[in-house]
Amino acid sequence: MGKFAVSTRANGEYQFNLKADNGQTILASEGYSTKASCENGIESVRKNAPDEGRYERLTSKNGKYYFSLKAGNGQVIGSSEMYESTSGRDNGIESVKKNAPDATIDDQTA
Repeated sequence: MGKFAVSTRANGEYQFNLKADNGQTILASEGYSTKASCENGIESVRKNAPDEGRYERLTSKNGKYYFSLKAGNGQVIGSSEMYESTSGRDNGIESVKKNAPDATIDDQTA
């Protein structure tokens, strides 16, 4: 089962990374000003992850592939790492779909 690792950035913002069973980060959040808004972001990922229509498949300027997960309002709630292939990116999306709904929270800010 995956987990959401919650941490703080150097600038004091909160962030989360969704990690797969193997510890690899499969989705990274934006920065949040409060822990409560970070936790709301996690709940949004759990809710939206199973919905294929919430994923935006993208290609970076250097030709790598990645994806963003969007909330119902169209706001990006998490982005993936860069992948060498579209199949790698698609596997990443499947991993988020599988891991996010039941992922535990590992609060590393305490």
